[in-house]
Amino acid sequence: MNRLRFVTFAMVFGFFAIWGRLFYWQVWSHERLQELADAQHYHRLEIPATRGDILSVDGTPLASNQTAYLVFAEKKQVKDELEFIELIAPILDEELASLSARMKTSDVWVSFAGQVEEERVKKLRTLQLEGLGFERDDKRYYPEASMAAHMLGFVGKNEDGEQQGYFGLEGQYDKELRGQKGYLRQERDAVGNPIVIGNSERIEPKNGRSLVLYLDKTVQFIAEEKLKEGLEKYGAKAGNVIVMEPSTGGIVASASFPSYDPGQYAEFPHEYYKNPVVADAYEPGSTFKPLIMAEAIDEKAIQPTDTFNEDGPVVVDGYTIKTWNSEYHDTISMGEILEYSSNVGMVFVSGKLGNKKLLSFINEAGFGKETNIDVQDEASGTLRPESEWRTIDFATASFGQGIAVTPIQMIAAVNAIANGGILYEPHMVKKIVDQNGDIIDIAPKEVRRLFSPLTANVMTEMMVSSAEHGDAKWTNLKEYRVAGKTGTAQIPVEGHYDAEKTIASFVGFAPAEDPKFVMLVTLREPQSSPWGSETAAPLFFNIARELLTYYGVSPK
Repeated sequence: MNRLRFVTFAMVFGFFAIWGRLFYWQVWSHERLQELADAQHYHRLEIPATRGDILSVDGTPLASNQTAYLVFAEKKQVKDELEFIELIAPILDEELASLSARMKTSDVWVSFAGQVEEERVKKLRTLQLEGLGFERDDKRYYPEASMAAHMLGFVGKNEDGEQQGYFGLEGQYDKELRGQKGYLRQERDAVGNPIVIGNSERIEPKNGRSLVLYLDKTVQFIAEEKLKEGLEKYGAKAGNVIVMEPSTGGIVASASFPSYDPGQYAEFPHEYYKNPVVADAYEPGSTFKPLIMAEAIDEKAIQPTDTFNEDGPVVVDGYTIKTWNSEYHDTISMGEILEYSSNVGMVFVSGKLGNKKLLSFINEAGFGKETNIDVQDEASGTLRPESEWRTIDFATASFGQGIAVTPIQMIAAVNAIANGGILYEPHMVKKIVDQNGDIIDIAPKEVRRLFSPLTANVMTEMMVSSAEHGDAKWTNLKEYRVAGKTGTAQIPVEGHYDAEKTIASFVGFAPAEDPKFVMLVTLREPQSSPWGSETAAPLFFNIARELLTYYGVSPK
């Protein structure tokens, strides 16, 4: 009986092993094996596809192509190989020996150079050499130079010497953008010689698809110019500005400095390539307070009309927590906790909410995980495992310290207050267009309802009051209703906080009653003042003023 079972098992195992191997050959490895078979049976010259454009929301290009060519020889038509390469070598700026070696690589087609500029090709055409051929092989071109560089990424060469997108949209959508190569193909015999009467065919390339973004070039220009001014004025080491469309989660602008030129990427340090908006984590500080306050209201742990006695520091697990300026205001409302940016007030709110619900909300709001924004190199931020959270960690998290978030996570969560409670997946691409003009619309994606509409409205009014009466009130736009909150967080260095280095930020939206945009401004290590109220806030309002005018919003 055992022998019969063993034989049955062996037969079944053998059957599935054979079936799996056949499946591997016929399905998973089909394309690779087909290419190997073609390589043995055909001479082949690949024809590059034209890479798809990346377009702003109005259809103007941010990444496009300059006309260039693949230069090759059809050997059977070349009468004198030495004379042939002597004529083309100086125009291509190539060594004779190099071109001569390439002529020996094939008996049918020989590729000499790719992405050759049109001016050189014009000179080559005037030679009127038989056997000299040209196919379009366009070069990547960024007409706006460094505009939105981190969002776009760049096109470089992979290990096979082929064009490939890296970082940003160029990297994320490389497969869609690059298209499918075509080829010229000629049958050859067993020893590799071309068969004169054999099959010869030309397969046209399929050009890449184009991307249409949410990005508005005017908004992007405003964000970049104002950010440059702000970095210089406040002496900041680096900075970001993100502008989001409230109703979709679409990224209307994303500016970061220091930056680089995608068309000349090799001339810049590699650390400039990654997009800090999605790849860098920071402690959000007081900009986190509206989110925790909103969740406490949504869970009915507190009422907006509740009060708190701010009569001095509070001690949690042996740690003393003070207000940022060591000032105390006795009995204050929930709204005034935001206006005064009271850390001890937020410890009270988080205590009412409870540790379990606070941590659950942080996860549901998208912190500690990727947002799935459609660019490469997104980081998840840093949240310690649930088992490692201490009482003091919950207390400090309520005012945005001890946790690390990315700017894109932060603006996506605050956007849920602006739009009535919905957490949207942030997105850069609005639609994809193929070479035939067919359009694939990418619908906005709702992740979940984060707050009730009522809670979102209540929190909006609290944030309006914070902008009008809080520590940054002197920068507020009096003629518009802006909802916002400042943030100042010390930078952790080697296990402790550096008292002199801060991340200053301001997050908000306007107009509060019908938001046209949500915006987050962050400045790293401003030198003129460490406080968000004196650096990031005025920069936010400078940009907001321009955007409200651009969107045609009338003053109140």
